[in-house]
Parts: sequence; structure tokens; C-alpha cells
Amino acid sequence: MELLHQMTPHLKRLRLSGILDTLEARNQQAIDGRWSYVEFLARLVEDEVERRAQKQLGLRIRRAAINSTKTLETFNFDFNPAINRQQILDLATCSYIRQKRNVLICGPTGVGKTHLAQALAHEACRRGYRVVFANTYRMLQCINGGRADDKLERRLQTYLRPDLLVLDDFGLKQLRPPAPEDLYDVINGRYEAGSILVTSNRALEEWPDLFADPLLASAGLDRLTHRADVILITGASFRAQRPRHAEREAPIVTSYLP
Repeated sequence: MELLHQMTPHLKRLRLSGILDTLEARNQQAIDGRWSYVEFLARLVEDEVERRAQKQLGLRIRRAAINSTKTLETFNFDFNPAINRQQILDLATCSYIRQKRNVLICGPTGVGKTHLAQALAHEACRRGYRVVFANTYRMLQCINGGRADDKLERRLQTYLRPDLLVLDDFGLKQLRPPAPEDLYDVINGRYEAGSILVTSNRALEEWPDLFADPLLASAGLDRLTHRADVILITGASFRAQRPRHAEREAPIVTSYLP
């Protein structure tokens, strides 16, 4: 015990104080299992690596502004058999992010678009990608606010820097100038530089009307839909069928994906 007290300030100075969480248990395992000194050290290092990985994951999830309970593990695929589960699991490997492609999820209200978007964002965080999840209308309000405080470029970069930008409720509210121009700047700035995942209750054919300017719409949507994975969801609403008492937070669980 005295040795442990002596080690504590040294571990803190080296920023390894997390080792103290498992040191006593690992020490007992080493005694019981007759581990070598190297094996004992290796287990402590593994614990520290895992601890830091979980801490970084939690930080990425908070920065992404996603709901940590909305994961693939908590998504009810059985409710809507029309959803191509294999396609979703393939997207969860994040190959589209590595290839700088986009994902478009369309369907009526309540069919699980936002849950799937958050779940895919969660998988991206698990794999170490930088993610930002934003309501489309609020994102455009935020960017426009940069004109008032002379931080337009800085605010725009907030949505251009991440590996994955999730735009929820795309086209839900009418866009008024300069929102269409700002939306184009986001799409254009991320084209072949980073992925965009969009959820919308509007059909793809309705999207050009959001821009008001036909030329702007053509240029923006051409970039957004180029090589994009499109998921069309139909069926009943989860909210209409699910009782309120069932809406409880689920614990964060480890991904079952490779």
C-alpha cells in the first residue's frame, strides 16, 4: 500500500493516473496467475490504451452532438422489414467516409431516419472519424449569424472540417436568402473532401425547389447526389406505434461490427 501511495504522484505527473483504477485488480491477477513482470506491465498498458480510447470516443460523441443511445444496437429493424439491413451494416463500416461519398436517407416522418443517421454517426465516432450532427435549418442560421459578428468563414469551417457532416431534416423548413447560397457553399466545400449524410422527408424530386435559384439548385444537388448512397424508407411511424413508457434510454454498448 505504501508503494502505491508513492507511485500515485509519479503516475499523475506522467498522466497515467488511470492505471490506478485497475492496478490493484491486475496485481492480484498477476499473483494468482503467476504472471511475468512483462505480462503484468502489458496488461496495465492495455488497460490504459482502452481507457484512453473510450475517453476519446466519449469526446467525439459529445463534439458530434449526437444521442449516444441512438445506435444500431437499439434500432428495431424488425419494425420495418423494408429497410435493407445489410445496406445499413455496410454503411456502418464507414467505407463511404473513406471514399468521400454521401448518404441520402429519405422517407416520411417517424420511420427512423434520424435514428439511423445518429447510429451511423455513432459508428463513425467509434472508428475515429470527426463528426458533426446538425439540424439543417439551424446550421444555416448559425452560418448566417457569422455575418453579424464577422465570423462567417470560421462558422462555415465548422461544417467543412469534419470527416462526416450529418444534416438532419433537410428541406423541412423553407429556406430564405442567404440560406440557399450558404447551403451550396457547404455542399460545394465538402464535395470530394468530406462526406455528407442527409435525412429528409421530401422526395429527391422536390429538393431543387429548396434553392429557389435553378442554377444554384442544379450545381448543388449535382454535387450532393454524385455517387451517393440513397436509402428510401417507407412504412408506418415508430412514434405512432411505440408507447411512451417504452422510450427509455438504453446503455452505451460496444459495437458488434468488425
